[in-house]
Amino acid sequence: MWQLLAAACWMLLLGSSCGYSKKISITNPEANMNISQIISYWGYPTEQYDVVTKDGYILGIYRIPHGRGCSSRTDFGYDVWMGNSRGNTWSRKHLTLSPQSHEYWAFSLDEMANYDLPATVDFITEKTGQKQLFYVGHSQGTTIAFIAFSTNPELAKKIKIFFALAPVVTVKYTQSPLKRLTSFSSKMIKTLFGDKVFSPHTLFNQFIATKVCSQKLFHRMCSRFIFTLSGFDPKNLNMSRLDVYLAQSIMGTSVQNMLHWSQAVNSGQFQAFDWGSPNQNMKHFNQHTPPVYDVSKMEVPTAVWHGGQDIVADPKDVANLLPNISNCIYYKLIPHYNHVDFYLGKDAPQEVYQDIISLMEQYLQN
Repeated sequence: MWQLLAAACWMLLLGSSCGYSKKISITNPEANMNISQIISYWGYPTEQYDVVTKDGYILGIYRIPHGRGCSSRTDFGYDVWMGNSRGNTWSRKHLTLSPQSHEYWAFSLDEMANYDLPATVDFITEKTGQKQLFYVGHSQGTTIAFIAFSTNPELAKKIKIFFALAPVVTVKYTQSPLKRLTSFSSKMIKTLFGDKVFSPHTLFNQFIATKVCSQKLFHRMCSRFIFTLSGFDPKNLNMSRLDVYLAQSIMGTSVQNMLHWSQAVNSGQFQAFDWGSPNQNMKHFNQHTPPVYDVSKMEVPTAVWHGGQDIVADPKDVANLLPNISNCIYYKLIPHYNHVDFYLGKDAPQEVYQDIISLMEQYLQN
């Protein structure tokens, strides 16, 4: 695939010298914007804040306080907050640690659940004066929530409903190509990717997004590249916005987080990160082995949507999860959905978002 993209780059460079690339290249403006700019571009008010976690990570979070135009009840009238986990493009700062250091990247799902999510929820409740929030998570956003809400009862009390889209807890049956990582040892993975950032956004990514994927000629190739790890349905995808999807989707995490995913595939368990030795585990967990997370202890009202064609949140893994959700208030299987349809599918407003709005309205009326 990289060879094909490189060839595409040469075609573009040669085409530019021949004077025809400007005629066929149409880049969506959001491909070159940050989050606040994208929100403003679509006519919504936006606010940006930094949230500091107890272990010193600085997270960028974004707010759409009301609908277009005025502060009265326009659109659906909700106050929307968008969080970011440590290490991605919008949350790559720390009070004392440099992102160039190994220490900065020594985190995985555990830290996101134990520090990032509580800090974000606490900041929002303090800022708004609300005692409870609705939480919408997709994929890893659900994983973090299942950990946090099952281990932190005080945090769980602050959630009205947990909307879990394409939930990922165990990944025993996942068919994502990332599963190939599980055949490598931790040492080999670190040799291949280092021990810091995994899949950062680069200038090359931006070039491919805005100069290659903006052209219809390369749509099929770009779509296969962008969605290699998650799968996609071209019939349910707006192909004219591939440049935005690529420019805004590869945001980075830690190599340690990928080691945690690899561990989960190999073990088939929903478990904390194994630090590699009984002594290190004792230091982090006060026991020699990583604790197993018990989803059944989570009492938050939970609504679940998952896709029948999802290669990441495999239907078999979701089927194993559902009996352990003690307060499941809603469940929907969407047979034709894959992992990205929940936020990129053209029919997502009808298949998912209308139901979310309806459940929130019902809750607020009770």
